[in-house]
Amino acid sequence: MSKKWLSYVGLICIIVMISSLVVGCGGKTATNSTDIKIGANIELTGSVANYGQQALSGLKLAVKEVNAAGGVHGKQVTLVVADNKSEPSEATNATTKLITQDKVVAIVGPAVSSNFLAAIQVAQDNKIPALTPTGTNDKITVENGKVRPYSFRSCFTDPFQGTVMATFAANSLKAKTAAIYIDSSSDYSKGLAEVFEKVFTQNGGKIVAKEAYLQKDSDFRAALTKLKAANAETIFIPGYYEEVGKIAKQAREMGINVPLLGTDGWTDSKLVEIAGVDALNNSYYSNHFSAQDTDPNVAKFVEAYKKEYGKEPNVFAALGYDAGLLMIDAIKRAGSADPQKIRDALEQTKNFQASTGILSLDANHNPVKTAFILERKNGVETFREKINP
Repeated sequence: MSKKWLSYVGLICIIVMISSLVVGCGGKTATNSTDIKIGANIELTGSVANYGQQALSGLKLAVKEVNAAGGVHGKQVTLVVADNKSEPSEATNATTKLITQDKVVAIVGPAVSSNFLAAIQVAQDNKIPALTPTGTNDKITVENGKVRPYSFRSCFTDPFQGTVMATFAANSLKAKTAAIYIDSSSDYSKGLAEVFEKVFTQNGGKIVAKEAYLQKDSDFRAALTKLKAANAETIFIPGYYEEVGKIAKQAREMGINVPLLGTDGWTDSKLVEIAGVDALNNSYYSNHFSAQDTDPNVAKFVEAYKKEYGKEPNVFAALGYDAGLLMIDAIKRAGSADPQKIRDALEQTKNFQASTGILSLDANHNPVKTAFILERKNGVETFREKINP
């Protein structure tokens, strides 16, 4: 063999080797890898870690079940978890990491509205669909009248919750007057209060007092004194369990015995630990799920969750589970792990069977689904009634 021919052969070998390396690198991209990577931007530490941890437990169960059934398009689903530490800035950083470093094709989370709102622009700039399991703020999916194209949710919205609780106060409790006590540092709390006041007054009721507190406050007696003096028939407290627990405890100690009303931010076992069993009697709040629901799909999920974790799921676990199944269902219907196709499939979701009921996503990327009213009786979360949209 001539030297010239050997040179040609050597050149061809080098080209083949380089091509192999390029293909090898390409094999690790989001759409061509041997698995399908979904990011979880979740509050694992910080002030609302209980919400995030529970949502993640449900999400992990959904992924486990899908993988055990053969995965999606012959591939296993890999969940890449990032802790946003319950902080908006960290939520933004977590989204950036999941997209640029981990190469996820979609993201579930963050759990709370403020963190999701901080992070969604990064997902949108990179054209990666993001789905919050529990963020209820209206601005998550619609801003200034325009739908955010890559933003979705699997829970109902704050306006729906506010409407539900105002209707419950007027129709079920027969209240004619109400007071409102909000967390003025929280868009979640302020938005709910606004809708509650609007609907309650439309139903013929009157708001006789409004007071505010800040997150991390611990002494609420001054404001509660004013609320007690207003002599309202019920008090609406749209907030999170840490402050709500202290408010309920101090309110009852001061002799405020009227019904206390809340929303899904109340949903955590720590609420009882903070407030005490007796303080939460005669309290009611809206929720997305009840383990006491007789729906067979609920029973199936509750049984699977108890088998996996040895305890009954709460609403955040149920919504995390639903978010995982909803995202995976979209990937299946998309026919690939291409983020744009996943986004399109999410937008077309109709009559999806979730653990919290059948849901369809409307034109604003919000689910049309049932709401539950729960009551605390001697510390136990009890199903009160169901309200359809």
